[in-house]
Amino acid sequence: MFNGTWLLIRLMLRQQRFKFFVWLTGLVGVTLAAASAYPSMYPDSQAKQAFAITMKNPAMIAMVGPGYEKDAYSAIGALFANEMLLFTAITAAIMNILLVTRMTRGDEEDGRTEMIRSLPAGRLAYICASGIIIVSLNVMLAVITGAGLMSLGIDSLDAESSFLYGSILAGTGLVFAGFTAVFAQVAETSRGTSILAFGTLIIAYLLRAFGDVKSDVLSLISPLGWTVRTNVFVNNHWWPVYLFLLLTIGLIAVAFWLQSIRDLNAGFIPAKNGRVHASPFLLKPFGLILRLQQTNLLIWGISLFSLSAAFGFILGDLENYFSDVAFIESMLKDTPGGNLTDQFISLLMAIMALISTVPSIMAVMHVKGEETKHRTENIYSRAISRTHLLSSYLILAIAVSYIMQALVALGLWAASLGVMADPLTLQTIFSAAFVYLPAIWLITGIGVLLIGLLPTLTPFVWAFVFYGFVTVYIGSLLDLPNWLNNLSVFEHIPQLPAAEMDVTPISWITGIAIAAMVTGIIGYQKRDLKG
Repeated sequence: MFNGTWLLIRLMLRQQRFKFFVWLTGLVGVTLAAASAYPSMYPDSQAKQAFAITMKNPAMIAMVGPGYEKDAYSAIGALFANEMLLFTAITAAIMNILLVTRMTRGDEEDGRTEMIRSLPAGRLAYICASGIIIVSLNVMLAVITGAGLMSLGIDSLDAESSFLYGSILAGTGLVFAGFTAVFAQVAETSRGTSILAFGTLIIAYLLRAFGDVKSDVLSLISPLGWTVRTNVFVNNHWWPVYLFLLLTIGLIAVAFWLQSIRDLNAGFIPAKNGRVHASPFLLKPFGLILRLQQTNLLIWGISLFSLSAAFGFILGDLENYFSDVAFIESMLKDTPGGNLTDQFISLLMAIMALISTVPSIMAVMHVKGEETKHRTENIYSRAISRTHLLSSYLILAIAVSYIMQALVALGLWAASLGVMADPLTLQTIFSAAFVYLPAIWLITGIGVLLIGLLPTLTPFVWAFVFYGFVTVYIGSLLDLPNWLNNLSVFEHIPQLPAAEMDVTPISWITGIAIAAMVTGIIGYQKRDLKG
């Protein structure tokens, strides 16, 4: 059953080593950089107590989890954990979902698992190798994060607390790795696996958010509810880590059992039967592309609308709760003019634009996946040019950017109507959202450029998104020099509604985006295709 596991581990490590390195260094690096900035952010008891008051706000509790006792905030570690733990743990969960999906159902879809199974390899060797690698990666995350936090020499970041913090990240990640391993047996495709896994993550977050505000029982149903109940750096409760391990073991056992009884390339949830007669819309490349991606895009749209609406509900109390909070002030200090609400919306729109960039990039990157799987050969066997096909993907990506930003604006505006005495106009919100479209187009254009000229380097486009998030979300917190901040295109966008509109950077960014797109299409037309 497990014959060949160690050889498969070596093979998978060679295939995925770059992803492992990027995820590990990114998570640990951001965690340590943020932790080192907190003593200067909260230098005195007044700043710490202002934060303690903020954590009584139900909106903040829903976003980051329940606060500590008021006296606990005298320790820097309590402030750091309250603001950073949940979202860092969610990032660890996302890492595990993506990696497990790739190493299980993804490899099965690509035919690698079938090839391995034709050799003297055990039926469970592939999933066993994936599990060993993922567990090892999370253990490394826990150990390196714990050792790094302890080495900072900050009061309250002692050895036990630091390693508990790292263990929480690893435990949360392992639970969602277990869920993903189960869903990889249930669903027939990697896309179905991802949808089920990310859906579980979203449900876990919503259960925790509602439970933390209304009912602890609901929150304790969610693994993310366990994450925020460790009281790390104060009371150091280890029981959530033990629960993570027990649930992970149970999920892995279920995944192994399902793997042992199912057929290769099959799933326990069969694919839905299609229509007897296809729509005429599918006769065109754009129609086919849209049909293949519509489920993912629908989920992204609903998620972005819901997330922006959740932020809209806190706008009414923004001035009261956030005016004296160092964390918010540090993020907004480079935002010129306007009241706190305008500045917060400017920051929020930058973050939401970064999130909207993800489905836009995924829409255009789909062509690279289809090429790798040799499916584009069927399209090119007909009277369809490469320019036509890639342009169709690009048009969809641009349309997605418009739609996602519109949903962000609508969600924020609709939710704010009921909580603000003087609501912002729809035009103001839409302007603040749409001003980031050129930045989204530029990163999408870089993706097209890589597809056309350097197809093996296409994953590097995600580095631009990650770096943009670092500069927008914690750039001021880390006190990065201007030249490092300016490497992100999002730093050059006018921060509406707090700042005045400036068409010069918008024009330059749009022009560069168009040039990158055109160059990528020309390169794609001339280069050799895989297969």
